[in-house]
Amino acid sequence: MPQQQGGGYNMNPAFGGFMNDPTTQLGFQMGKTAMDAGQQYMEQNLGRFVSVSALKHYFNVSNSYVVTKLRIILFPWWHRPWSRQQRHNPDPAGGASASSLYLPPREDINSPDMYIPTMALVTYILLSTLLAGLRGAFHPELLGYTATLAICVTLLEILIIRTGTFLLAITSSSQLLDLVAYSGYKFVHVIVSLLLSHFTTFIGVGGTWISWVIFLYCFSANAFFLLRSLRYVLLPDQSGQGMGVGGNAAAGYTVAKGQRSRRTQFLFVYSYVVQFGFMMWLSRV
Repeated sequence: MPQQQGGGYNMNPAFGGFMNDPTTQLGFQMGKTAMDAGQQYMEQNLGRFVSVSALKHYFNVSNSYVVTKLRIILFPWWHRPWSRQQRHNPDPAGGASASSLYLPPREDINSPDMYIPTMALVTYILLSTLLAGLRGAFHPELLGYTATLAICVTLLEILIIRTGTFLLAITSSSQLLDLVAYSGYKFVHVIVSLLLSHFTTFIGVGGTWISWVIFLYCFSANAFFLLRSLRYVLLPDQSGQGMGVGGNAAAGYTVAKGQRSRRTQFLFVYSYVVQFGFMMWLSRV
């Protein structure tokens, strides 16, 4: 055991020799090089599909934002206003042109984030397997099956969103990331629905009808939240001058009357029909 001297501990000579060995140093250097190469590869390939700097915007959250956002997600009926805040961005060259950038989630409660959807997705997977274990139906393959189901639902919804944005001529990458972020909030409602339904069943209150009441409330809250939140993406204010994350146009353009009608229909179908189907699918655990 190392001897204590002067309030500290001496390093074991064998350990110190191991750390100073040239072969060990070469191994550490090769490992660091491999990690740097892997990180660079991921950044380069991820950049082909989405801007990394734009993605960081959606994880810029605080504790107060998360708590307040969860309250709005679960009880959206009394929230006002729904419009997003913008920061004036003057022309760095000193010209007359200027733009406005949407504030990150940390500074704007109405800004979509990807932190809550990501955490909700992981929580849903763990909760589903836990509930199965309490019923005595747990088996090792269940965790993988639940994770596959949740990821497939997410990918399918992103595919639907991608198809809708293509048909509706929504080309801004920031708007697509906003839609992807909003698609993950339903996991919060599914988690609450599962917890309350199983709790009422456990204490013997209500029966099947109370589970349906809980599910319908969570579905309605999710649909209303999406309906109000997605208006600025699909039905932008024609007088707005907003810019999206990274400077992409988000709300400052005019939508033709026919295009606006199609976007309204897509917004309704996505918020109610699509979400009802996916939430029913996810709740069958």
